[in-house]
Amino acid sequence: MRMGSTSAQVRLDFPYFLERSAPVTGMRSFTEYGCALDARAAGIGSALTLKTRVPVTSVCPCSKAISDRGAHNQRGYITIEARPAEPVHLWFDDLIEVAESAASSPVYALLKRPDERHVTMAGYDNPVFVEDMARNVAQALRGDSRVTEFRVYVMNDESIHNHAAYARLGWSSVTTARPV
Repeated sequence: MRMGSTSAQVRLDFPYFLERSAPVTGMRSFTEYGCALDARAAGIGSALTLKTRVPVTSVCPCSKAISDRGAHNQRGYITIEARPAEPVHLWFDDLIEVAESAASSPVYALLKRPDERHVTMAGYDNPVFVEDMARNVAQALRGDSRVTEFRVYVMNDESIHNHAAYARLGWSSVTTARPV
């Protein structure tokens, strides 16, 4: 390496915006996702990691099972850190789609009443715990040949409990020591 350094690292943190359509009215708006790129090089090896923090909602399966009407919802975040296979054909959009599919419902920046009804009903039809969301993400990423390693963190801000619910999982296809 230049200047006597044996390694280099750069991390870029930035907001990433995707244009989304509301599920019923089709109204378009931009949703913000926190993203980061982490690149490292040492000796002859290098590594790239993509990270995204995706806002989601979930409906509590336990609350749904024990209630005569309704169930309580949580707002949460699914954070995915993924190391892509070479060459890189994995991007933030892919990780965001996996995260949103793992939850009861995505979060939208703009919803009218028909959209709110749809999101509420869809969430009610798909209740998930944080552990379910973590497993759903892990299953999707383990089945994706573009991913060699990942960590997933799910955190819900509980709506009726005085605590947050948390789950995490990790996986690596690499069984030997990696550079960096």
